[in-house]
Amino acid sequence: MSKDTVTIRDNRNNREVEFPILHGSEGPAVFDITHLYRDLGLFTLDPGFRSTASCKSDITFIDGEEGILLYRGYPVEQLVDRCDHLEVCYLLLNGELPTDAENKEFRRIVTNHTMMHEQLAQMYRGFRRDAHPMAILVGVVGALSAFYHDSIDIRDPRHRLVSAFRIIAKMPTIAAAAYKYYMGQPFMYPKNELTYAENFLHMMFATPCGEYKVSPVMARAMDQIMILHADHEQNASTSTVRLAGSSQANPFAAISAGVGSLWGPAHGGANEAVLKMLREIGSVERIPEFIKRAKDPNDPFRLMGFGHRVYKNFDPRAQILRKTAKEILDAMGYVYDPLFHIALELEKIALEDEYFVRKKLYPNVDFYSGVILSAMGIPTNMFTVIFAVSRSIGWIAQWNEMIGSDEGIGRPRQLYTGHARRDVPPSGLKED
Repeated sequence: MSKDTVTIRDNRNNREVEFPILHGSEGPAVFDITHLYRDLGLFTLDPGFRSTASCKSDITFIDGEEGILLYRGYPVEQLVDRCDHLEVCYLLLNGELPTDAENKEFRRIVTNHTMMHEQLAQMYRGFRRDAHPMAILVGVVGALSAFYHDSIDIRDPRHRLVSAFRIIAKMPTIAAAAYKYYMGQPFMYPKNELTYAENFLHMMFATPCGEYKVSPVMARAMDQIMILHADHEQNASTSTVRLAGSSQANPFAAISAGVGSLWGPAHGGANEAVLKMLREIGSVERIPEFIKRAKDPNDPFRLMGFGHRVYKNFDPRAQILRKTAKEILDAMGYVYDPLFHIALELEKIALEDEYFVRKKLYPNVDFYSGVILSAMGIPTNMFTVIFAVSRSIGWIAQWNEMIGSDEGIGRPRQLYTGHARRDVPPSGLKED
């Protein structure tokens, strides 16, 4: 009997069936249950798919125990230190870092796609003035499918690549316009001489009234946030994009589905929840009260931005943004801001308190990104929007990989627990 198999014994009929063990380039092996129903007449029950590999992927690897995040094999901390966001976009799409010539051509193509159609811009006026920017983002990204449908053949790798260029280039423009609409300010067109991060900040904060100069510190921080959020394996929103895309839906409709999935506070909305929590605490003096509540298993209060479902060690993205947060606070003059004193004190407690250390409840990427974005003057309802802009490259790369591999349409099964078959009474009414 091969050691690279798992044998399942069915005690109902004293039958044994072998399933092959598959080995990836990193991480734990899996056993392939593709033919489980055919061989045993059984499905598996795995709520949330936490023990199920839903696909094969070459893009991102996470080792939660060791605190490792790799994009195409490269450690994310090296990419943040040595590359910018568009170079990472090229890597995620193509599998390798670009040469100098490839880098220039990639930037040229992305730059040529940054504007959105003027008719699309008119769509914003259909939203209430106080609409959440994520609601606008879901709608406008989905509306891209109305503008780019006849020209897309998802079976053609070149067409898929053009769709990727459009998503990468237009997401900052769409997101910045959502912010401007919420603020009641005129939309700002892209400036192609700026870098990706600089252009996004310009479209958010510039007005026609005067010249806006992008802070290099803010631009670098935004670039880091975008790289660190670019992809994160098969999370809820990425799985949503792959599942929606598996029906061969328009790619922009699939990305819109991913935006909707990201919106939840248990996923992309977590950094927004961090700032709400800091405001609820209100002052450094009240921190012990909330720490006590966080430790009480009977209290529903939870410290947002601490711990992670995947990382059982320090989130490697958080280690990078921890340094960036301090640079931003210093550069933006928030040394005396009470909100950031609360954040720093919570960070100190989490890194030293025996309860937090034992449970490995370290500050995660949402904690630091929320602090950074707030210091940059970005309102909390834009935090998840910026997450979506950053993650859009991961979504489109994962979609492209899924379509190119011809996985077929996704179709999870279920354990039905409702009524067994029953007949409707002759009268059509429930009997007394």
